[in-house]
Amino acid sequence: MKMLRSIVSAAILTAAVLLAFSARAVIYTFDANLDGPSESPPNGSPGTGFAQVIFDTTANTMNVDVNFTGLLGTTTASHIHSATAAPGIGTAGVATTTPTFAGFPLGVTSGTYNNTLDMTLASSYNPAFVTANGGTTAGAEAALLSGLLADKAYLNIHTTVVPGGEIRGFLTLVPEPGVVSLLALGAAIPAVWRNRKKLRR
Repeated sequence: MKMLRSIVSAAILTAAVLLAFSARAVIYTFDANLDGPSESPPNGSPGTGFAQVIFDTTANTMNVDVNFTGLLGTTTASHIHSATAAPGIGTAGVATTTPTFAGFPLGVTSGTYNNTLDMTLASSYNPAFVTANGGTTAGAEAALLSGLLADKAYLNIHTTVVPGGEIRGFLTLVPEPGVVSLLALGAAIPAVWRNRKKLRR
């Protein structure tokens, strides 16, 4: 019984530390692998890509970093869509700048892109997305972050061959290294107690 209490106490402590750690976190990193089969509808494009989005809720910025190669058509647009009805599937309207991210390479089959958007500016969003979320950039920012955290936002690249989107990927949260370490510690505690009990026999 004493050992059970110790394990429960350790688990509660780990949970408390995790909550405190996540409560102070204001920077979220989201990653996505982009390909044709992940589009809706899926397609056989040999194109691939990777996107990383870093959302800073203190600075109210969103950095978008994308690289892609092997597209069938040349690029016509790229943006983030949000929010789908269910995580990881479906389609949604464009949330970010229309018709495309400012400065995104167009007319190419491969390339890279890196830009930081000021999420307090209306120009960082699709006007329809702002209207649908209270008519303010604060409402749009909150809605976009909510969609990202719920795995209901995706980034895609549109081309001349597949105008509706040739490659896409849902953006998923990347846990901070400290959180991963704490989770591993919490998972290891029961095993440590079991081994300790065996040694006492």
